[in-house]
Amino acid sequence: MLDFGRINQAVLETEPYRWAFINELFRPANAEHLAATFPCDKFKKVVGYDGEKGYEYFSRSLIHMGAGKASHEEGLSESWRELAYDLLSPAYRQAVSRLTGRDLSESLLEVNVIHYGPNCWLGPHVDLKEKTVSHILYFNQSWNREDGGYLEILNSSEPSAVLAETMPLVGNSAVLVRADNSWHAVARVAEGCRLSRRSLNVIFHAPGSVSSMWPPGDRPVLADFLMDAWGHPPGPANSGRRSLLSGLLGGLRR
Repeated sequence: MLDFGRINQAVLETEPYRWAFINELFRPANAEHLAATFPCDKFKKVVGYDGEKGYEYFSRSLIHMGAGKASHEEGLSESWRELAYDLLSPAYRQAVSRLTGRDLSESLLEVNVIHYGPNCWLGPHVDLKEKTVSHILYFNQSWNREDGGYLEILNSSEPSAVLAETMPLVGNSAVLVRADNSWHAVARVAEGCRLSRRSLNVIFHAPGSVSSMWPPGDRPVLADFLMDAWGHPPGPANSGRRSLLSGLLGGLRR
């Protein structure tokens, strides 16, 4: 599913820190099917402010930290199951290691599917120190820049200090090597946007890390991510399924 050659051929930027933009990660037919079957089950709402940044979005586990199989596999399409196992493969880990110059052989892998609905965002921040490398993949078949939702590579903690942007189109991705100055953000999705901004966050954690997204003892309410014909985020479910409630969770650090 993944074109490992695209990762192997990528070159890291060095300003303002080490990062890379990688596109065409999938063959056209695979890209189309991944976008069309982007997961919509088993999500929780993540919202809050941790003293550094604010954030609001919806998250579903694809691979729990350190696990050797996909999460909630019964809800995934064949393409998404195949993608999950590509991410678990030695070939993927080796490709990201070569690109970043980091030894990821003992790192704990965690992968989460993310929906950003209207008004969702992620403020300027530097990842936690245990998050060694992140690879963010995108799955929207189309996207208008005026709808926001793009990844911003920042020169500093100031929201206006934008050096580069990545649109959330399927096949696009960005690799971020964690550093003390690796500032980045997700621009707020426009209130009138009729689509969710769809991404996959692949994170390599230092050995011994504990998931901040799914901490031990966490018992969140999980539900389908639903958007109505006007692009509104989850509201009262009209399919008999439990809907996600605004403000369900808060206080998680990213």
